[in-house]
Amino acid sequence: MRLSRYFLPVLKENPSEAQIVSHRLMLRAGMIKQASAGIYSWLPLGFKVLRKLENIVHEEQARAGHIAIQMPILQSADLWRESGRYDDYGQEMLRMQDRHGRDMLYTPTAEELVTDIFRGHVSSYKDLPLTLYQIQWKFRDEIRPRFGVMRGREFYMKDGYNFDLTKEDALHAYNRHLVSYLRTYERMGLQAIPMRADSGPIGGDDTHEFLVLAETGESEVFYDSAVTDLTFGDRQIDYDDRAQCQAILEEFTSKYARTDETHDEALFNQIPEERRRVARGIEVGQIFYFGTKYSEAMGATVQGPDGKPVPVHMGSHGIGVSRLIGAIIEASHDDKGIIWPEGVTPFHCGIVNLKQGDEEADAACDKLYGALTALGLEPLYDDRNERAGGKFATMDLIGLPWRITVGPRGLKNGVVELTCRRTGESEELSPEAAVTKIAGIYEQIA
Repeated sequence: MRLSRYFLPVLKENPSEAQIVSHRLMLRAGMIKQASAGIYSWLPLGFKVLRKLENIVHEEQARAGHIAIQMPILQSADLWRESGRYDDYGQEMLRMQDRHGRDMLYTPTAEELVTDIFRGHVSSYKDLPLTLYQIQWKFRDEIRPRFGVMRGREFYMKDGYNFDLTKEDALHAYNRHLVSYLRTYERMGLQAIPMRADSGPIGGDDTHEFLVLAETGESEVFYDSAVTDLTFGDRQIDYDDRAQCQAILEEFTSKYARTDETHDEALFNQIPEERRRVARGIEVGQIFYFGTKYSEAMGATVQGPDGKPVPVHMGSHGIGVSRLIGAIIEASHDDKGIIWPEGVTPFHCGIVNLKQGDEEADAACDKLYGALTALGLEPLYDDRNERAGGKFATMDLIGLPWRITVGPRGLKNGVVELTCRRTGESEELSPEAAVTKIAGIYEQIA
């Protein structure tokens, strides 16, 4: 993409309504525009990152054996009355009527709807286990939407639902989700710590939230600093191996890590004092096991091995895809702007032409652009007739991990400048060597 042809409405000044870094930088970088309180239009740069995160989630869900579906945004209130949640959910649920006077609601979550799908099509234990998921827009009518996409009313979320014959089977599905989420977050360049949490209106006794540590987090968290030393890495996982999945759950949850809602001061004080940490965290996902809460209420049963009907055991699992963008920025920025991890960057690198209109510089930039594109990479070429300082400021603001700077002086010596956004370090390389290095970086994270 050439910047002269791209829609990137960057702002020079900090928006007055933005209270936290991610909201401020997303507005300044032209990623989003507020449509109304807590509701945003996603502009090209923001939409591109949203799709990158969505693709990672899909890939990791498929790896774990989960099956994608798409459910409607509007649901019938009758299903929620059947489960008993319609009146209990509160004012966060946006309720409405269609032209025939039927009560409807804008989806905040979809346990009832997916249970209705299941009970209409699955009747035998032989069809289990089954996990269905979607990535879909949701709406919760927050009383005070704030912090941009971090606490909006409309949000993009992956929500998954498992159906199993027994509690043991369902707890394996729980473990499987925990493992898949650890992989997902690490691919996005995040360390998301699973913490014992409160189930809220979803219900159930077993639940973990995944939190990214950040000063602007909405939750107070208490944890053993040893949990921050854990990484998933590139280990190979057999998601059907119950012992392997259970071992990973124990590895990542045996150290103390809890939100303020489930904090136990006595247990916390058993941790060596030098490892006790109190901080703020941003919730980016949650997993639940809630047993037969919905299946019993809604008649979601299967014929068991003995021929008798059995209510299925269920759980649900969510990742806030749009919220993740804010969390990544909160965890990865400096005073110049965003610093995207390579796994989620909207463009793989930026190309800055220091002297637009110079025949040699223009030709060198075009050649770099073509070489990177031919390798399947997406460069953003700043071909605008702007001052060099303005071009650098834009690249720093939007946070591409790598920048190639091309100018007449360097070209006389056969070199361009390759700069790492995270460290600020630069090196002079031939154009071909710069392309090779960038290609190698992205091959390692593919």
